[in-house]
Amino acid sequence: MDDAVRDYIDAIAPEHRPLFDRLHRLVLEAHPDAAVVLSYQMPTYKVGRRRLFVGVWKHGLSIYGWAQGRDGGFTARHPELTTGKGTIHLRPDDAAGVPDDELRDLVRAALDG
Repeated sequence: MDDAVRDYIDAIAPEHRPLFDRLHRLVLEAHPDAAVVLSYQMPTYKVGRRRLFVGVWKHGLSIYGWAQGRDGGFTARHPELTTGKGTIHLRPDDAAGVPDDELRDLVRAALDG
């Protein structure tokens, strides 16, 4: 992880840091080989040619970048968390109701080759 990513993570508001840390942990559990870089001014997990972007905003986290149909069924199970093609908005309260296994499925579907 480069210094720009560390700076981004260090600047995350305390109310959103646990959610970011949770998703970060799940991505690296599924893909310990993932490169974590800053792309489009947000942390981006790279595995081969696949990318998963995670931005932290006032509402919580936004997750972007998977190919259509490669979300492990996450958007079908949680349509209230999607805000358009390829974007999931996770507020801390919403994320509390989403099991780690569902987030892992999303990560695997998005990043597996």
